[in-house]
Amino acid sequence: MTTLDARPHAAPPSLARRLWAHALVVLERPRYFVPFLVVFTALGLWLDSLSGLGWQLVLSAIAWAVLIAACVPLAPIDRARVFVVVVVATTAEVIFSSILGVYDYRLGNLPLFVPAGHGLVYLAGYRFSQSRLARVHPRAVVGIAIAGAVAWGIVGLTNVLGRVDVAGALAVVFLVVFLLVGRAPTLYAGVFFFVAFLEVWGTWVGTWTWYEYMPFIGVMNGNPPSGAAAGYVLFDICALALAPAVLAAWRWVARRVRGAPSGA
Repeated sequence: MTTLDARPHAAPPSLARRLWAHALVVLERPRYFVPFLVVFTALGLWLDSLSGLGWQLVLSAIAWAVLIAACVPLAPIDRARVFVVVVVATTAEVIFSSILGVYDYRLGNLPLFVPAGHGLVYLAGYRFSQSRLARVHPRAVVGIAIAGAVAWGIVGLTNVLGRVDVAGALAVVFLVVFLLVGRAPTLYAGVFFFVAFLEVWGTWVGTWTWYEYMPFIGVMNGNPPSGAAAGYVLFDICALALAPAVLAAWRWVARRVRGAPSGA
């Protein structure tokens, strides 16, 4: 005599859960995340170059959604680092673009996708530093980044690229120092590779433009400058230094909120 199994069978995962599971694979694994981010950035900047403010707001919402999703699988300390990068980089954007006029965005504003983009640039370098290539051959990766930055800086001092890029060459010196003695050289190398692509593509499609002379000091600047990645690396250094304090402050606030009386 056979008996039917009365135990309820587990329901198959919903389509949304299956899609999120696949998305997590892309977001967590460097071999998928970095190429995805390259394609996502190239497509997003190209679409922005074709649109007005309304479409730019849609693209900004998508960029923030991708950044938030990319932060979900991170450890708390890494989320704190992304937060620091976004805050510090956005402050720098306001100072150097909106106030000083070192460069300008196509619509004359600071696009809302830019702060999210800075967080994604950091994650591009972070995930690249976790890749098998960076872990197995760290010296070669850093050496290639140094060679690329120096070569770009030297070429920029000629008129081959249409401008004499003195400011970029000076920034390359600082970038090379970071790559040689910094706390996370493979992360900085990954940031350099991604920023090189980002700056060349972003200026080519016209999303932003660097002015020919640095304000106040009159030093000639490239479009893009060869040392643009140095600024991004500075943001990463701030993230590595300040994230533990930010995380500790967040946990302190969370404990105070949890311990507060219900009527408070």
